[in-house]
Amino acid sequence: MPAPDFPRPNDALLALRPAVAATLSADDTTAARFLHSTLRPVLKLQNDVLLRVVAGFVQDHHIPLATASAVEQQRLLAELLTRNTKLRYTIIGLVTGLFTLPEWAEYGLHRSELNRRLLELATRRVQDQAGAVAVLVAE
Repeated sequence: MPAPDFPRPNDALLALRPAVAATLSADDTTAARFLHSTLRPVLKLQNDVLLRVVAGFVQDHHIPLATASAVEQQRLLAELLTRNTKLRYTIIGLVTGLFTLPEWAEYGLHRSELNRRLLELATRRVQDQAGAVAVLVAE
């Protein structure tokens, strides 16, 4: 079955992304370049959605985030993001769904490495905003 003839709005997808300061060098790996040029901007764009998705999983799994200390909140979130495969794939989908076609091609060549980096960035981002996740859980 041939692919449908719906053009991917690559320029519009790129225009949505916030600017993220990054210093790239000629020595950076392909994965490092992709991280700075694609993953970080898309994660920043999807930040509110990411926090709400994680808050939903916290609620679904009855994780006592609101009553935990700040350090314990970070530990609980790291554990959830490390162990919950469904959440991990949801986060990957939140990010990869906003790739352009050339980015999808690049992603396909380095999928496992880029997924690892994407999930590390997402985990750090969620942990840094643990208080905001706790507030969303309490809503």
